[in-house]
Amino acid sequence: MNDCVFCKIIKGELPSSKIYEDADFLSFLTKGPVSDGHLLIVPKKHTVWMQDVDDETISKIFKLTKKLMLAVKKGMGCDYVQVSVVGKDVPHFHIHLIPRYLNNNLPEFPTKEYKDGERELVVNKITQAL
Repeated sequence: MNDCVFCKIIKGELPSSKIYEDADFLSFLTKGPVSDGHLLIVPKKHTVWMQDVDDETISKIFKLTKKLMLAVKKGMGCDYVQVSVVGKDVPHFHIHLIPRYLNNNLPEFPTKEYKDGERELVVNKITQAL
């Protein structure tokens, strides 16, 4: 993909603060971190959405995610590492690893309460799609 920022980083056309690289993946610090050590893991093969990635790549990227989570936790001394897959900001499947600390008061995800009957409707929609 010619205009994909991550593809340009993978090709070396744009600079990055590289953490890890192998034949299939590249990991680097994100441009706008939630906390120090916030990194991204991207497959070198361009695919926009996670659900469109082949099962072998999914398996490999989550094994790499665990390896890098352990390195982030040890290296940054954080309490835990948050994993996030959003993909809306850059249209190239990627995983965020965010060092988190129990007492830093950074915002979590917004939540809502289900109204009466909504929970069952949502369960039905998802289970019928399986």
